[in-house]
Amino acid sequence: MDSAWLVPAALAFGVLLGAGIVAVIYLAARRGQRAVDVVNSAVPDGVDQVIDALESAGVVLDPSNNVVKASPGALSLGLVWNQGLVHPELVTIVDRVRRTGKAVNDELHLSRGPFGEATIFLSVRVARLGARYILLLAEDRTESYRLEEVRRDFVANISHELKTPIGAVGLLAEALTTAADKPEQVRRFAKRLTKESERLARITQEIIELSRLQATDALSKADLVEVDTVVAQAIDQNRVMADSHNVQLVSGGDAGAEVYGDEGLLAVALHNLISNAIQYSPKGSRVGVGVSHKEGVVEIAVTDQGVGIPEEEQDRVFERFFRTDPARSRNTGGSGLGLSIVKHVVQNHGGDVRVWSQPGHGSTFTIRLPEASHVAAATVAEQ
Repeated sequence: MDSAWLVPAALAFGVLLGAGIVAVIYLAARRGQRAVDVVNSAVPDGVDQVIDALESAGVVLDPSNNVVKASPGALSLGLVWNQGLVHPELVTIVDRVRRTGKAVNDELHLSRGPFGEATIFLSVRVARLGARYILLLAEDRTESYRLEEVRRDFVANISHELKTPIGAVGLLAEALTTAADKPEQVRRFAKRLTKESERLARITQEIIELSRLQATDALSKADLVEVDTVVAQAIDQNRVMADSHNVQLVSGGDAGAEVYGDEGLLAVALHNLISNAIQYSPKGSRVGVGVSHKEGVVEIAVTDQGVGIPEEEQDRVFERFFRTDPARSRNTGGSGLGLSIVKHVVQNHGGDVRVWSQPGHGSTFTIRLPEASHVAAATVAEQ
């Protein structure tokens, strides 16, 4: 055998053998790194910072559904507890994404936290994060759902409130036609028709007024208002009603109080409080209007000796269309918007309205407003 070719062959074999060994070592190193990656619970580079920066809820889960990273929003919404997801609905979505590899969007109604009774409404997106992790993102839509429910309730309530007088007007119009040759019935039906049309006009006006008050520019210009004038106007507007109900109107307290605002709106708010007090007062009783001002606050209190308001309903009396006694309110032509208008007028003037009541002993509604002299002094001090 010629030895001339043996040396190059040996060299080539050595090179191939060395390359093979290097390749084996490289592949083994890669497998080892993958094994380390599987065991290591750290999320991919940069994800920590992104999750921490999220205002919404963000959660990263490992293959065992352990939470390895959660944003402050996820914790505040109660989605995470004891390094796991609280809600089985979320776990089900995470498992589906892990199994199919496809991202999922869903809308869920969940409890807040593991022990909470309050319901939250979430818009959820779940997707893979690399080969190992699952990323869950959730936006809190609770407020949007609440506002939508309020809107639906408002529309439904308006429809219900308008249906009664509109239906009555139609029936009375038909009755007038059939009673054309009976003057006494015509007069009786015409009187009721006038009453229902006035009620319909009042409800429509209050809806318009409430919508205007809820606008951001409802009080674009504030003037100096004398509270004594507002009280006098509101009492005068209710004299006829008080006399017809045999209720005495009295006023008193501190004189000379002034606030900044709209005199007409404030008179409307106080008129609504006095009107409510008269309607819910027994015959022969009194309704008092008192004014006081101290420490920069003007208080206008309306007190009656009526049926009172149950404690569990006192927080709701300023809601639109809420009535403590629906049958009585409809008999008196109430729309259920009067106290809601009071609340918005007072809030637009930078104040608040409070209620104290004891069933069987009457109620007191108090409007609290910043006193004009105090506001002026604060403005000068700031300058």
